[in-house]
Amino acid sequence: MADETTSSTISELYTEIIAEAMFVANEKSLMRGLVKNYSISGGGKSVEVPIYAAVSAAAVSEAADLSNTAINPSSVTITASEVGIMTTLTDLARNSASRNVGSDIGKLFGEAIAKKIDVDLIALFDGFSKIVGGADVAFSAAKLFEAVAELRNLAVPSSDLACVVHPYIAYDMKSGVSNTFGAGSGATTDIGNEAMRSGFVGTVAGVPVYESANISNTGTTGDYKGAVFHRDALGLAMMQDLKLETQRDASLRADEIVATAVYGVAELNDTYGVELMMDSSLL
Repeated sequence: MADETTSSTISELYTEIIAEAMFVANEKSLMRGLVKNYSISGGGKSVEVPIYAAVSAAAVSEAADLSNTAINPSSVTITASEVGIMTTLTDLARNSASRNVGSDIGKLFGEAIAKKIDVDLIALFDGFSKIVGGADVAFSAAKLFEAVAELRNLAVPSSDLACVVHPYIAYDMKSGVSNTFGAGSGATTDIGNEAMRSGFVGTVAGVPVYESANISNTGTTGDYKGAVFHRDALGLAMMQDLKLETQRDASLRADEIVATAVYGVAELNDTYGVELMMDSSLL
């Protein structure tokens, strides 16, 4: 007999799937690079993150003895759980396809896992106690400055801040700074020019502004919840990054391809983030 599907031919296909899926999962996940990352190794499926409260120093007189300051950190536990996706690739589909099926499946699986990570982290925005904006408020540079002011008032470091909003919400920021659709001098600024050229707002108030369509509508037309936050506000604990496994179904003449990841997310520091409750003028 000839032209059998052997383990060697299958393994070549899955090597392509794994490479493409890992690349896409890492490249497509916006939130993963904006939050604190932890690795869960050894026994158990959770990691306990210590949270230290700020302490204050005081002036002391010469030869005066110092008194102890109690250090009693709280902690946040991030527990990992599984997410996954499966497809069944028939021999006929694989052998007759004009495209690289392995690459296509890898891209799809990588995007699916990346989106799930982003959606889970974005869902934590709603947990921030401090809120800027409202149901009828459009996003603007002034609102971003307000959110940053709230964070700086609580001594949140100005480095490692990020702003993530829905594209419909970002539109109002872009149209405001570029002045394409209204009066003012926004178009003469560097930010306005960049928004006009590429559609990318860039850095405003020292904070890079990112867009994510993974932010869901609140249920009210045009309303989306974004956030301005420090990296230490949210945590992602990865127990198992993207893993691909296969199982041959001989009677079906096909291979089951299963992708899984094991991770957990949690809010680490409530004061390190501000929710942006904004309404888009487009809707």
